[in-house]
Amino acid sequence: MMGSNQSIIQDIQIFKKIPSIQSSVSKVECYVCGKGLTDGHSISAKTLPNGIALFCDVHYSLQD
Repeated sequence: MMGSNQSIIQDIQIFKKIPSIQSSVSKVECYVCGKGLTDGHSISAKTLPNGIALFCDVHYSLQD
């Protein structure tokens, strides 16, 4: 098209530093016997008055 004005606007953001992501992991094991997933047990969490504790399938039902 002759005589028409066209323009392109582009928003560019250049990050010089990649934001760091931090994470942590801990072993999942029963609070009572210390057995975990590698021992063939399922693990469940229960909120107690002093915090959250993890129990295996054997000890979870004993905490009710």
